[in-house]
Amino acid sequence: MERRWRILGGCGLIAGIFLFVQLGALALVQPFESAGYQAVEDPSDPTNSLMYIGAILVATAVMLLAFRYDVDQLIRGLIVFSAAWLSLYVFQVLVPPVLTFGGINVVAGLLALGLGTALLVYPEWYVIDGAGAVMGAAAAGLFGISFGILPSLVLLTVLAVYDAISVYGTEHMLTLASGVMDLKVPVVLVIPMTLSYSYLDATTPDPMAGDETSDDSPAADDAAEGPATTESGADGDSPAVADGSQAADRPAEATDTDEADDGVDSHADPLERDALFIGLGDAIIPSILVASAAFFASSDVLTVLGIPLPALTAMVGSYVGLTILLWMVLKGRAHAGLPLLNGGTIAGYIIGALAAGISIVDALGLGPYL
Repeated sequence: MERRWRILGGCGLIAGIFLFVQLGALALVQPFESAGYQAVEDPSDPTNSLMYIGAILVATAVMLLAFRYDVDQLIRGLIVFSAAWLSLYVFQVLVPPVLTFGGINVVAGLLALGLGTALLVYPEWYVIDGAGAVMGAAAAGLFGISFGILPSLVLLTVLAVYDAISVYGTEHMLTLASGVMDLKVPVVLVIPMTLSYSYLDATTPDPMAGDETSDDSPAADDAAEGPATTESGADGDSPAVADGSQAADRPAEATDTDEADDGVDSHADPLERDALFIGLGDAIIPSILVASAAFFASSDVLTVLGIPLPALTAMVGSYVGLTILLWMVLKGRAHAGLPLLNGGTIAGYIIGALAAGISIVDALGLGPYL
């Protein structure tokens, strides 16, 4: 019973971080727009999404090469710098400019520098999760004001397909995960299952464990009962949840039902785990549509609790997808998250838009093209 409460607590923490990212993005869209942070001239242009997707593919290739040639610390430095830079956007619109130098809010700059320093010198799980939540809200808010409805829908749809292919097909997300997890950076969210858990001392699960075992081996059959692991890519959009081992001598679990080796604790209960891991991009990508639906909503759209109805139902849809994802993963398999998360968000958005009296053409952002 205690183990089940731990799992429920961990899932609740995941949901809480997702909620922080979404509400943070909603709160930041107007300040970001007022500060001139909109990144494109025409937010309704769907090619904006294609450019971002291209950037993801390039980043993925760069990370694979970095891990192959043992320059992964360069990647760590770039991610930490990105975390500090994104947090600076947030702090600059939230912290009053009581002290400025060269047009920069000094207090905001010091806060961003402190966040980056903490990630470098003490990347414990709560430091990573805190930085990841701030990064997630900032990124979702920035993309939310830069991507109109159609570009957001294109982005979520293409990334859901890409995530499924990269996890179930090419499996290159597994290669990325094996490198990213050791970097201890806010590309993944770390969800402890015990109060004594330390990400600094834990043995990181190896998503590539046991690739040489055939599908019909006894170990492979046993692995179907074991816990799931994670796939976390360069853009952080890879979805599956992992178990973490606190004991240094405890072997990593297999990444899928057909991957195991003689060292895998294939009989481990999915509830017996020290930590869960989920890609930060799984929180960011669906939140882009939530932020976009709120920012680009017309003034006469029905609002609930101050949130335009299509944005609110998109949030609800994302949690339906998250619930299904966690339920599937806790049954003992790794799964791509964006197909469920993005699918739920898109479905929720469309339902809310139609309920608010928006035509399906306008809801999809196709009006200017028809």
